[in-house]
This record gives sequence, C-alpha cells and structure tokens, in this order.
Amino acid sequence: MKNTKPYKEFGDFLKDIFPYKVQKISINAGFTCPNRDGSKGWGGCTYCNNQTFSPEYCVQEKSVSEQLEEGIHFFSRKYPEMKYLAYFQAYTNTYGELKSLIKKYEEALAYPNVAGIIIGTRPDCMPDDLLNYFAKLSKQTFVMIEYGVESTSDKTLQRINRGHTYAESETAIRKTADKGIYTGVHLILGLPGESREEILNHATILSGLPVTTLKLHQLQLIRNTRMVKEYAEHPEFFHLYSADEYIELVIDFMERLKPSIIVERFVSQSPKELLIAPDWGLKNFEFTAKVNKRIAERGTWQGRLFTPLSR
Repeated sequence: MKNTKPYKEFGDFLKDIFPYKVQKISINAGFTCPNRDGSKGWGGCTYCNNQTFSPEYCVQEKSVSEQLEEGIHFFSRKYPEMKYLAYFQAYTNTYGELKSLIKKYEEALAYPNVAGIIIGTRPDCMPDDLLNYFAKLSKQTFVMIEYGVESTSDKTLQRINRGHTYAESETAIRKTADKGIYTGVHLILGLPGESREEILNHATILSGLPVTTLKLHQLQLIRNTRMVKEYAEHPEFFHLYSADEYIELVIDFMERLKPSIIVERFVSQSPKELLIAPDWGLKNFEFTAKVNKRIAERGTWQGRLFTPLSR
C-alpha cells in the first residue's frame, strides 16, 4: 500500500507484519558493555545512565520471565488480546557467552503471548555465530537487531567513549540486513562538537545503508554521567536545543533521509528526577504531535531532499 503519510511510521510497520496489536516489553537481562568492563574501556559512554530507559519492573535481579510477567500484566489489563515483543534493552545484549545468551532469548520467546524479540546492542558485539543464530531464528519468529550507532563521526565516537568506529557500525548493519534480519539504528542528535551540518550529514550517510528502522534521540544531560561533568567544565562545547529548534532539526534531518527507512521515534524521555537538561516538559506523544503540525506547516515529507550516495 502506498504511504500517504509524511514519514514512515513504526506503528504501520508493525501492522503490516502482525494481525494483532503488539507491545514491546523492556528487559534487563544483566549484561554489561565492553567499554564498561575493561575489554575496550571503562565507565561506559559518557552520556549513559541506564536508569533512564529501564521501567520499574525491569531490574537485573528479576529473571527474564519475571520481567515479562510484570510488563505483560501492566498492559494486558487494557488490551487482553495483545501480544508482545521481548525487548532486550539495557546495556549490550549480545555481549556474553553464546549458550548463555541464547538461553535468555529462548526463555523470552517461550513465554506466553511473546511474538518475537528485539535485541539492543553495539555494532562491535555481533559475532558471526550469534548472527547466524538470529538469521535462523528470524525464519521462525519476529527478530529485530537494534544497533547503537549514535554518530557517523569517529571523532565524536571517540569523544563519547563508545569504543567502536563508524566502520564497525556499517559492517554490522550490512551483515545483519544481508541475513534477512530487520535492522534498526539509534542515533543521538546534538552530541558535543557536532555542527548542524554534521548532524544532518548523518541522515545522508545512514541512507546509504540497508536500515529498517531509525530511532532519533536528542542529547540529554543525565545525572551521574561523565558528560554532566564535561558540561559543567566546558558548556561552550555543547548546544542544548530548545524544543522548537530540535523540531526544525529533526524535520530537516528527515527530509534528507531515505524514504524507505521507518522513523520509530524522534525523541527519548528520561525520568524527571534524572534529567538535568534540556527539560522541555513534553511527553513523547506531545512532541510528535508538534513535529507533525510543523511538517504540515512546512509542506514537507521524509526524503524530500534525499539524494542517493554514489558508491
């Protein structure tokens, strides 16, 4: 069916796949990251506090099944016919011993009314044997791998202590998509040191890759992170966007984005007690409504300025 909306929406993508309503249930399976445990560095990404995206039920002490039970109980009261996607979200969910990893994924898939899995990970943590497992699994159930790319600039990746290069991101994305697996990307807009044009160029670069979905996140300063310390010492290195500024930025970004990429989200929302700045006082759906209103005012759409990269 032809898309008549100004951008490709994640909800429509799910409706095309599932004949019923589905909801993601976040899981903290107790993993760490190679830039936390000394394998590639210490302390993790400078912006990261995993409390910002972990629901109350999603704690490491609980088993995968216990977290699914609590999450499903929350949603099933309103939508008893709903099915669920187990979302391995916190930290790097492909970083560990193969048998242990697979055991956790299969525990999730065996839980009643779970219709698939989404795995959040890093592009440097996808060994071939695990990718082959996901390829086989994707022929039986819904599988999506989401890679935290965050930036296409190696200078930025080094500055925020990611511990991987953009070339590793490109390799992982291509290898995953080549296996027939839905492939998602996370990107942070507004990282320190990146100009507006550099940010918009991320859209052009990512559009040259076989990306299924894209999550955009505004840079947020979160308590108990190294980036907060950096901001306190050198605020001149940062541009914290106002809501209206960021709306214009994401629309400009979307205009340059390949029309087939599904835009899953424009912003992330951190708990108020952890967020230092920018505090827009908007929930995700309120922000999206403002984006849609501004898109209509500008008379624009995803891919309006898209130009394929020559290889």
